[in-house]
Amino acid sequence: FYAGADYGVDSNYGEDFLEFKDYRVSAGNFGFPTDPRTANQLQAVSQKLNTGAKTVEVSGVTAAELESIPKQHFKEINRLKQLTGVDLTFHGPLVEASGMGEGGWKEVTRQSAERQMWSSVERAHDLEPKGNIVITFHSTSGLPEMIVKNRNEKGEEISEMIVVNESFGERVQPFQRVRVSENPLLGKTYTPKEELNELNKESWTRPLTQLSFHAHQGEDAINRVITGLGEKGTPTIGGKSFLELYKSSKTSEGQELIERELDGNQKRIAQDIINNINYGEIYVRDAYNELQSYFKLAWDAAQREKREEDIEKLDDYRKELQQKMKETNFDDPKNIVDFAQEVQKGVNVLNSISTPKLYRPLNEFIIDKSAQTFGNLAFNSYKNFKDTAPIISIENPPAGGGLSRGEDLRDLVKKARDNFVDRATKELGMSESQAKEQAEKLIGVTWDVGHINMLRKFGYENKHILKETEKVAPFVKHIHLSDNFGYEHTELPMGMGNVPTKEHFEAIQKYNKQMEKIKQIVETGGAWFRDFKITPFKQTLRAFGSPIYSMQMSPYWNQIADSSGGYFSGYGRTLPEQHFSLYGSGFSNLPVELGGQMSGTSRASGAPIE
Repeated sequence: FYAGADYGVDSNYGEDFLEFKDYRVSAGNFGFPTDPRTANQLQAVSQKLNTGAKTVEVSGVTAAELESIPKQHFKEINRLKQLTGVDLTFHGPLVEASGMGEGGWKEVTRQSAERQMWSSVERAHDLEPKGNIVITFHSTSGLPEMIVKNRNEKGEEISEMIVVNESFGERVQPFQRVRVSENPLLGKTYTPKEELNELNKESWTRPLTQLSFHAHQGEDAINRVITGLGEKGTPTIGGKSFLELYKSSKTSEGQELIERELDGNQKRIAQDIINNINYGEIYVRDAYNELQSYFKLAWDAAQREKREEDIEKLDDYRKELQQKMKETNFDDPKNIVDFAQEVQKGVNVLNSISTPKLYRPLNEFIIDKSAQTFGNLAFNSYKNFKDTAPIISIENPPAGGGLSRGEDLRDLVKKARDNFVDRATKELGMSESQAKEQAEKLIGVTWDVGHINMLRKFGYENKHILKETEKVAPFVKHIHLSDNFGYEHTELPMGMGNVPTKEHFEAIQKYNKQMEKIKQIVETGGAWFRDFKITPFKQTLRAFGSPIYSMQMSPYWNQIADSSGGYFSGYGRTLPEQHFSLYGSGFSNLPVELGGQMSGTSRASGAPIE
């Protein structure tokens, strides 16, 4: 941009380039990231220092590039930091902290992600071994938005929700979606939350009905045998009662005895009796195995949801069943019938409690698992490095990605801090107050104002976007700055899109007492850097009207950045070199006869000087 002629007498000169009036930020508050596409981060840091930036964010965004950086380079970058007096931050690799992948969730995958992220924490500490360097990780990597919300004239509405079934144990299967749906039969529209409730009810009642059916099938099969044989049990088949025959059939010797001692008709009757009892017993045992599985689901859900009344019901039944198991002799078919009734009682108990949330919103599941990873990283960071532990700062991905909203990051940070406190009190013997203090210090948020601005494509306006910032403001430890128009992740320099940056800063400052210490990294690694091939330091200073001098007073960069001639050309536009040639100043411009370098006519007499 060309600023036009310099009308220095105009007090409003340069205002056209000032985006954030009355909110001037010093140049030293801004930092710039290195190129994430290179493993030569040592050279990349040096190039950013050449811009005059006081803070540089070392990039390890791409896992492959990060693994290609020699370990010695991290210490060399630290030496460079000491030589130049700049501050460093670090951006860790894009790793899915929860352990969720295309094939579902596995604990081993979460542990692998945690190890990879811990490797980054160790390298970040090499960059700054004497202080608490901020290392940024994304809240999710590659996951879609799990609760799809839109704004319209009615307000904010949830149109779709991704849910997950945790009943598969160590391997949670790929998720499914519940959407707004119509039920023509009932003439009702179901919201995703209502659909989720219905899904949970059906997923709980249907298998319990099946379980009850199996128990009844087994009980009826055995009862038919008992009823058909009469009260005495027909002790006339080969001189043996059906109970004796049944017991004999469970051993090879007994099978040989039946074959040897019974004639053809007796053998057929005996085999029918044995087969029916076995059939019934199999059904009852299958029902019992199913009962065990669903009892565990109910117990885990009641514990997780802290439903004390349900826990008491389940515990009472468990004690009763354990006693029944000790007393039951399964060689007696009548005892199998009694046990089938006990299984049925268990079904009734499971039906009487609150419906367990077998399916729950995926974002809740991801927050739980990711909080475990981030909490463990902070705990190990403190355990290994104590007062110089790196700060784990969790960044919101572009809106439309997983855990990108303010409440998502707020909930994730709270749970990660709880995880830290739990481990620190149990394993390090810290008091709860000490553990909470360290958790608040070591776990926070990197808030990317460009990423949250992309809510505009879902119908959100400035006031709604700023509400997201307010939700997360108390947890912010780091800020990423980039501009866009709310639809694409363009990463323009600040002031070239419609991100309400000033309002974001004011919202954070309102709820966060550390705002003055928070580093602000200007991320323009997209089309801007590709096409213009410059670090937009000047554009950033101009947009914020940053003062040129440390006195925090005029002149400002919005007034001087695009003026005719460079600021460092000659003596500057406010003190043009020609002025000194005409009127003299300093010894160099004195006449030759006075020891200076100005030749020509005497300035005293006007006579030529030879």
